[in-house]
Amino acid sequence: MMHIVLRISNTGGIVVKSVLAFAVFASVLAVPAAAITINGDTTGGATWQRTVGGAPPTGLSSVGTAVRFETTQFTVSAAGSYSFLATAGYDNYLHLYQGAFNPAAQFNGVLIANDDFPNIGQSGFSFNLLTGTSYFAVASGFANSDFGAYVLDIRGTGDVLVGGVVPEPASWAMLIAGFGLVGAVKRRQRMTVVTA
Repeated sequence: MMHIVLRISNTGGIVVKSVLAFAVFASVLAVPAAAITINGDTTGGATWQRTVGGAPPTGLSSVGTAVRFETTQFTVSAAGSYSFLATAGYDNYLHLYQGAFNPAAQFNGVLIANDDFPNIGQSGFSFNLLTGTSYFAVASGFANSDFGAYVLDIRGTGDVLVGGVVPEPASWAMLIAGFGLVGAVKRRQRMTVVTA
């Protein structure tokens, strides 16, 4: 949270002091790498009947009927090709969903699913992603007895932002204009009219 303190000077000018401004502006202006590594663990997670592989998958697994899973919601800052690689010490599976993920409606929004890429213990794929869209990477096991720790690497054209939506440039412009307007209103309120 950014806390702003306004102090009105005798001349009517506004001095803005920003507490935590460095952290806020550093996060806005920083240019993170176009890759992210996520450490996860499906142990003790909820279960679902996963799909079979495909782009998009068209059937449900007869082996993975109650596999443990974990989801990672993310967005991207630039449209383009992104590669996904999940590595685990068990036979794992990786799915990509667009918009939402519902383990009871396995085919709603599913884009692609894969395992054994290129070997058992690795699953992955490449896929073209769009900005302004929420995606869900779903890590799970191949069979009901396959679960545990995993590492998911996502690399691509733009930044991968976990857990939220990418603000559009127009949103930033509106925020800055709003701060300017608040400052102008505060300045006018503090001006005194001197009558003779």
